[in-house]
Amino acid sequence: MNVYDSNRIYDIVKDVGFEKSEDQKNVDCYIINTCHIRDKAKEKVFHEVGRIKEIYANKKKPIMMITGCVAQAENQEILKREPYIDAVVGPQSYHKLSKILKNFNVNQKEDETEFDTIAKFDLLGKIKNSESKVSSFLTIQEGCDKFCHFCVVPYTRGPECSRPFKTVINEAEELIKNGAKEITLLGQNVNAYNFFENNREFRISSLLNELEKYSELKRIRYTTSHPVDMTDDLIECYSSNKKLMPFIHLPIQSGSNKILKLMNRKHKVEDYLDIHKKLMNINPLIKISSDFIIGYPGEEKTDFEQTLELVKYIKFINSFSFIFSPRPGTTAYKQQELDQSVSKERLIELQHNLFQNQINHNKSLERQEINVLVENKIKDQNKYFGRNEYFNSVIFEGYKSDIGKIIKVNIENSNQNSLFGKKKDKMKAA
Repeated sequence: MNVYDSNRIYDIVKDVGFEKSEDQKNVDCYIINTCHIRDKAKEKVFHEVGRIKEIYANKKKPIMMITGCVAQAENQEILKREPYIDAVVGPQSYHKLSKILKNFNVNQKEDETEFDTIAKFDLLGKIKNSESKVSSFLTIQEGCDKFCHFCVVPYTRGPECSRPFKTVINEAEELIKNGAKEITLLGQNVNAYNFFENNREFRISSLLNELEKYSELKRIRYTTSHPVDMTDDLIECYSSNKKLMPFIHLPIQSGSNKILKLMNRKHKVEDYLDIHKKLMNINPLIKISSDFIIGYPGEEKTDFEQTLELVKYIKFINSFSFIFSPRPGTTAYKQQELDQSVSKERLIELQHNLFQNQINHNKSLERQEINVLVENKIKDQNKYFGRNEYFNSVIFEGYKSDIGKIIKVNIENSNQNSLFGKKKDKMKAA
């Protein structure tokens, strides 16, 4: 989502004459767009500001802005601790960037961290998205009402809010005109998308089925989902929608019902397994990835073993796993943490299983001919990059004319993270 937000920031500031620059040593305004999910995010901001201060030590100071979730969560501390920073702008206030720049006063610090999602969405609907990549992101929903006890999102992104259906479709049309062959719908709880207009309810399934109608668009994805919002109409899309990729990122966080309850996840392992069963019944080719938090307060050996059992049963093909990191302001922040050495041992064991699943999945594609959407040429190499239906990175020998097309690639070998091969006619030439 920060990639999408950063691109829209560029579109917004064009309004007042600013252009993106690759020359960090000669700019009028420097914007650091931040994420607060990972530990030490705030310190990384100050480290980056310090680097910029050194660059401009003997030059005119650029306007220094901190945007995103760290700005939202740490607004006043940031401004007090580092006078070099001129403005903090939360993720629901990007629509105010043009005004701040237009009326900039070097003697006035700006703190724009109100939750004003509707006004932001209204502005984004009026500004054309200039993104021109083969695979593009499109935000449809922001915020979260789930209040998982470990998560800062409700405090940095605010409550769940969905963009108008027509606005999303209009932006998708713009992306398709710009050359997008794949669109990934984004949201903190993307499958919680829900918009009412003229007594009609639009859900994420409505968006998926509308986007399928565009002939130039070849693939559709969405992320990140919550199990509670994995409704039957969405599951049905995996049977009826030919452009929806058979790959779902569906975080569970733990294989223990006790831990899920402590996390306030609002679902049980049995609910997750029921969703998995429905998906497999509709399309047995579907693959799933997930997120896991290890060492959550209260986790015992049996809880961890239940997580391992779930991983072995579902065989997630690509997952993210971390040791519990307490985030200020969350319910779990002051709870007793598990011994770090125990957490590290468990994480190593879990990742061994997760990574083995990845390796096995990738190995199963060796000596196979797969469909790859070609995104770009790899810098300084005579090779190209794309992804298959399951979001695997594919590096292969091909042609510049392949970019933006879905082509057949013969996979020769693989590692944990990538597949390697050649375009079919390159194999014949060899």
